[in-house]
Amino acid sequence: MADVVLGIETSCDETSAAVLVGGGRAPELASLVILSQDVHKVFGGVVPELASRAHLAALPAVVERALVEAGVGWGAVDAVAVTQGPGLVGALLVGVVYAKALAYAGDRALVGVHHMEGHLFAPAVEDPDLAPPFVALLVSGGHTLLLDVPAWGQYRLLGATRDDAAGEAFDKVAILLGLGYPGGPPIERLAQSGDPARFTFPRPMLDEGFEFSFSGLKTAVLHAVRASDDLERDRPHVARGFQDAVLDVLVTKLERAVRATGRRTAVLGGGVACSRALASRAAERLAGLARVAVASPRLNADNAAMIARAGWHRLGLGERSDWTLDARADLPLPGLETVVIPQSTIRNPQ
Repeated sequence: MADVVLGIETSCDETSAAVLVGGGRAPELASLVILSQDVHKVFGGVVPELASRAHLAALPAVVERALVEAGVGWGAVDAVAVTQGPGLVGALLVGVVYAKALAYAGDRALVGVHHMEGHLFAPAVEDPDLAPPFVALLVSGGHTLLLDVPAWGQYRLLGATRDDAAGEAFDKVAILLGLGYPGGPPIERLAQSGDPARFTFPRPMLDEGFEFSFSGLKTAVLHAVRASDDLERDRPHVARGFQDAVLDVLVTKLERAVRATGRRTAVLGGGVACSRALASRAAERLAGLARVAVASPRLNADNAAMIARAGWHRLGLGERSDWTLDARADLPLPGLETVVIPQSTIRNPQ
């Protein structure tokens, strides 16, 4: 068991490093440094080449800062955990190559981590008692996954998005509304002053099992924006209508999964889980059915603490990566199996 794990995350547009300390059942977070790349706001989305260059320039200083804030020297680090994928392959390569160099030069253990498994472990960084079995809804800019988790490392895929991820829909709608990038936080702020009855958008696949689709919802918002004769007036109402539609779908599917599996805990993870509206609606809908576990926003954003925590678990199982470790934009989630729950056994939310 590694006592001190250095985590590195460079899958998209955050350069992050973190240190976990402790050889017991659950390690403690000693430091977390996240450096966001503001340059992408100019383009309304992440530019892969710029992201890679920014990681390359920032990563050494970010790692050094994490070690200093943790109060440990490099000599105290036992292992390095790094995001191997999925993500932008150039950005991933920067982190993987840097982590391999550190581990090789210092003769330390190395472990590659799946980015979405990191999101799954994020609440466990703050809640050491969190443990499977539970249902998990992982919602980010690139993924929307509904999982049944009987044990760490065993993941049963109940449903995923057929097209766009929920986070991607937030980003694109924010651009349509002139709110910039990323889209989740400004939409949530604007929606607070919006009239929920002004715009009613479709709830895609609301009554259909566990899968998701958000491309049609984006198109519906586009038509509403184009039809508006005063977008300044309508902007908060469009934001509210769109957010309500997305959250209604997400929470309905989550409740359906809880009822189908009988789990008593539901985990929210991924960048969209930073939304207080999502967390509060999930808790309200699942009251009396399951408790909702969600990390603080800093740990739901792309960050190295969750990578270190997932890596700590993998290291505890005796897993190690060798020097052939490579970045993979399409890395499959380890331990994932697809399950089909018969429609006749699914109890729809009341």
